[in-house]
Amino acid sequence: MASLDGMRVLDMTQYEAGPSCAQYLAWLGADVIKIERPTGDAGRYTGKGLGKFKADPQYFMNYNGNKRSVVLDLRQPKGREAFLELVGKADVLVENFGPGVIEGMGLTDDVLRPLNPRLIYVRIKGFGLSGPYKDYNAYDWVAQAAAGSFSTTGDPDGPPMIVGPTIGDSGTGIQAALGVAAAYVEQQRTGLGQMIEISMQEAVTMFMRTLDPSFWEQHPAERHGVRRGRAGGGLYPCKGDQPNDWVFIFPATTQMIDALCIAIGRPELLEDSRFCTPAARAEHSEEFREVIQEWTLRHDKHEVMEIIAGAGCPASYVFDTEDLFTDPHLKARGFIQYVDHPENGRVPLMRHPLRMRGAVKQGRSPLLGEHTDEVLAEVLGYDQTRLDALRADGVTVGRLLS
Repeated sequence: MASLDGMRVLDMTQYEAGPSCAQYLAWLGADVIKIERPTGDAGRYTGKGLGKFKADPQYFMNYNGNKRSVVLDLRQPKGREAFLELVGKADVLVENFGPGVIEGMGLTDDVLRPLNPRLIYVRIKGFGLSGPYKDYNAYDWVAQAAAGSFSTTGDPDGPPMIVGPTIGDSGTGIQAALGVAAAYVEQQRTGLGQMIEISMQEAVTMFMRTLDPSFWEQHPAERHGVRRGRAGGGLYPCKGDQPNDWVFIFPATTQMIDALCIAIGRPELLEDSRFCTPAARAEHSEEFREVIQEWTLRHDKHEVMEIIAGAGCPASYVFDTEDLFTDPHLKARGFIQYVDHPENGRVPLMRHPLRMRGAVKQGRSPLLGEHTDEVLAEVLGYDQTRLDALRADGVTVGRLLS
């Protein structure tokens, strides 16, 4: 049995932050019902036409696997009525609309709580529901800028640099899912739900804690460019002419420095007065880097990782997006899984990272409104006549029940 089997989640989200939260719950076995307007989640159209798929783009499929899709036009009374009935049957509701949207729809916690005291209501916002910035819109990189991640990325003498991975969206969603799991335990114990609010700006600051906090209030943290950690740590170019022919080396301890010097065939460096102590290496860090780089430039990035990491010094070549789908380690672990999509055929997706009893197999994303009839009949007891009437009135779309 899946860990969250029996949890029913209404996923009223779009793009990535909210969908990430609901998807994590789905991966743990929750029944996630994606409530969409007749045009669907805006994420269904992000990048559409740029890829090879006929229906939804890879972006949407990545964040909406293992869910069911129900279309309801909440602007129409019958659509709103059906939605409120579903709220009464749900354990969790997740939304991440822009500032004021939920308020304009009249679907705030004080409206929904009387319908279902057990409801766990998750509200994901760029800057939260209070404070001077509460009415500002935000996407991932806006939240990252506001949380400081750009300020610590890039070359010391260069401008702040945009961080590629969407830690603002996915990172917030995952933290929200943890909050849901905790609230669900409490709900099962007490019978009461609660509202969970999470700010993307504040969620990203969780990833900033490794920076030395003793200096935070005195001056801004510095950018380190390709250098990270102790002397010798950082990015090094390798043999090759591709933009990602680099390796990252992180010798965090004296033992790892020893392993590194031996791995590159320079054991004599351990007795060299310039490099034999941490203080000496710090003083001669540029010279130490030159010695290491002279070696890395004679090997391709895969060889560098195999030799240095194999010797006991942490190192990884710079994986590009192609490597994520072809690397032998990830392939051996089955990280890339193929799902059959009714419109897009066989689609490769990165599986969820959870390896535990109670997690479910990676599934495909739903077509728009694919489960409308199924869910309204199963959860609310709507018969075919009522379903047909909703479709005829334009309140919903969905496949006819067989």
